[in-house]
Amino acid sequence: MFGLGMPEIILIALVILLLFGGAKLPELMRGLGKGVRGFKEGLNDVEKSVRMDEEAERKETAGSESDRKDKSAR
Repeated sequence: MFGLGMPEIILIALVILLLFGGAKLPELMRGLGKGVRGFKEGLNDVEKSVRMDEEAERKETAGSESDRKDKSAR
């Protein structure tokens, strides 16, 4: 995880605790959690959109190929 060991993570957590205090820490973490959740939802929406576009493209390609076969058979 970014080359950070346990001592570095503990040091960062202590600095954050000293800077913001114990009362503000839960609020900060809640906001961070909401931000991460929103980011993940955005990624999922993009992935879903890409999948739908790929499926639509496949259907168009399959439909045009079957049309060509039908025309050549006549």
